[in-house]
Amino acid sequence: MTSPHSDPEPQGHQHTHSHSHGPAAPVSGHLRKVIAAVLIPFAAAVVVGLVVLWPGGAPAHERTGVGFDRQTQQGKVVNIDKVDCKDVNASQLPVSGENAPPTGDQAEGDDGAALCKKATVEITSGKDEGRKFVEVVQPDAPRQLRDGQGVVVAYAPDAPHDLQYSVTDVNRKFPLMLLAGIFALVVVAVGRMRGVMALVALALSFAVLTLFILPAILQGSNPLVVAVVGASAIMLIALYICHGLTARTSVAVIGTLISLLLIGLLGSLFIGWASLSGNTDDNTGLIHGLYPHIDMSGLLLAGVIIGSLGVLDDVTVTQTSAVWELHQADPTMSAKKLYRAGIRIGRDHIASVVNTLVLAYAGAALPLLLLFSVAQSGVGTVANSELVAEEIVRTLIGSIGLVASVPVTTALAALVVSADRAGSGVDAGPPPPVRSGRGRRRRARS
Repeated sequence: MTSPHSDPEPQGHQHTHSHSHGPAAPVSGHLRKVIAAVLIPFAAAVVVGLVVLWPGGAPAHERTGVGFDRQTQQGKVVNIDKVDCKDVNASQLPVSGENAPPTGDQAEGDDGAALCKKATVEITSGKDEGRKFVEVVQPDAPRQLRDGQGVVVAYAPDAPHDLQYSVTDVNRKFPLMLLAGIFALVVVAVGRMRGVMALVALALSFAVLTLFILPAILQGSNPLVVAVVGASAIMLIALYICHGLTARTSVAVIGTLISLLLIGLLGSLFIGWASLSGNTDDNTGLIHGLYPHIDMSGLLLAGVIIGSLGVLDDVTVTQTSAVWELHQADPTMSAKKLYRAGIRIGRDHIASVVNTLVLAYAGAALPLLLLFSVAQSGVGTVANSELVAEEIVRTLIGSIGLVASVPVTTALAALVVSADRAGSGVDAGPPPPVRSGRGRRRRARS
């Protein structure tokens, strides 16, 4: 015969367990319709934007042979000889002079002068596969070649025959692919099915970036419009694949969308106000030269929006999940109490995320900051230069969007779960019939 206290305890335990560790309680049908009424037109607009702006590939152009716009092939260093730098062409002498002290693995001649490396390189791809040429490497060159090393060679068809090929970089494909494989294994090992879904979402995000955003901008479409449509597509793909087609994910999507709109408005205002052209280095100058119709300041704004999206996803999903878990732990909490509890969690998140974003941009611009330090320029002079001002505007606008996403998403999540309390029986507590049944069993046993 069952003990008088054995029945209620498992039932109470099961009810508590469903709130603490189980999946998010489903919202009512009415609330799902409200969320769908917001998101379905938005998703439809994104699909229409993708169709209308779809570029069909990058436009063709005549290669300039400058920077990344060069024809390249694969090659391999098959032999290395040490030669006196005096014996090579005068134009290939070390920039610092022939009396520069050797460093690293550089050898010295009998007279103490540094020796140059004469590398024989064999082309391993393309129509000239098997052809060999000589590359002279100066003793103070930042990139030194070694025997058997894979290299990338640039091809200049208009140059003299002996000067058509030159080494432009080393081949890093194997270490990069190995690192990518390790990354994928770690993500799957720790995240399991969620990790697999994250990798799928990552691949699809890169597909949107490379197949839609970049070619559409090159075709002449407005960079801001392309960035908004592309970022929205990436957001919908990534969030729903990784976190499921739920109301909780939908609230995170809406919070991310509102924050992206704020970033777009602030970016458009301050990039124009600060007179940032977006044409600040050799790469942007080459793009402007090849495609003068591209709005470079619009391209800068597009970069701000896309760059902020990844961190925004993290913040909005975390805040929405926090509010959902707080509601499941205490279904009686009002929207105001849920917001206050959620915002306390969000403040810690704000501090770490903003610091991360600022340090990420500072790390990327570290060589530039070193140059200003060497020049002993003042802080005001450094900040006023377009190169640095561009990074400052990018960082601050992204940070404002991130900070704003915390209260916005927290408030949306609190309103949704508190308004749904009456419609979702899962959160209503033990039903009265069960309690009355237990009372009848106790009276019968007594």
